[in-house]
Amino acid sequence: MGLFSFVKDAGAAIFGGSDEEADITAPTKSLSAHLRENGIDPSGLDIEYQGDRIVVSGEVASQDDKEKIVMIIGNVRDVEKVEDRMQLASAADAPAPTSAEAPATPGADATPEDWQADTYTVQPGDTLGGIAQKLYGSASKYMVIFEANTPMLKDPNRIYPGQVLRIPPQ
Repeated sequence: MGLFSFVKDAGAAIFGGSDEEADITAPTKSLSAHLRENGIDPSGLDIEYQGDRIVVSGEVASQDDKEKIVMIIGNVRDVEKVEDRMQLASAADAPAPTSAEAPATPGADATPEDWQADTYTVQPGDTLGGIAQKLYGSASKYMVIFEANTPMLKDPNRIYPGQVLRIPPQ
């Protein structure tokens, strides 16, 4: 679980209306459709809009899915924060730990620090190759970043300032 910050004025404008007047009165349907378009089945999720914060709860199959859900929703224009209240499917069946125990399943109570990947906010002029050079020491590792962000990224040459990317460990 955790709270993730994003650049509110960057990303796909899926809520409709003009940039000045986005139709965010019923975003859950739009966010569910957006997740589906990006290869994520939202059927087990509860998506709640609270101002510029989206709260996502429900059960997901893997840590990778949790991270992608947060990134897909967070990289939507007019979303500033995503609160992750999702649980891994295997963790939902596990008994709750006592305060003296660690969670029964790794990642069951994931926080931003528990993510498998780091995040990186794209700056003006960035390319995946440049980001890979900066973070991995080799521009040729750009496909590692691209694959970690698929299906959100459709083309390794199409990233934009303010977009938040998953950066897997080396």
